[in-house]
Amino acid sequence: MTKDLGYISNIIRWIARVLSIVSIGIFLLFFIGERFNPMQLNVRDWILFLFFPLGITIGMILAWRWEMLGGIITFVSLLSFYAVHFIVSNRFSAGPYFLIFALPGIIFMLCGILSRHYKRCGG
Repeated sequence: MTKDLGYISNIIRWIARVLSIVSIGIFLLFFIGERFNPMQLNVRDWILFLFFPLGITIGMILAWRWEMLGGIITFVSLLSFYAVHFIVSNRFSAGPYFLIFALPGIIFMLCGILSRHYKRCGG
């Protein structure tokens, strides 16, 4: 049973890693394709940018080493982005797209939970 949990944890870890590379790669394509210019951002946009995509990207990178920490940073950044967006626009962000980009961080958290359980069970 504990060996199965370790095997499943490894599979989930690599799924999260591959998806994080895809998410970060898509962010980079957006920045290159849109010719991102940070000088064009106003204060509101900078605050949103700090949470999404910057906070989410930092969380996913950290999750390669520290799954729970990186996953939590990704998740908190996503929630903060949604909260700030709601406060400044008085509406929720449309669609699940931001959540989809942050999904690897949430999967990293799941992997961190499974890894801790595996270690407690003698794995």
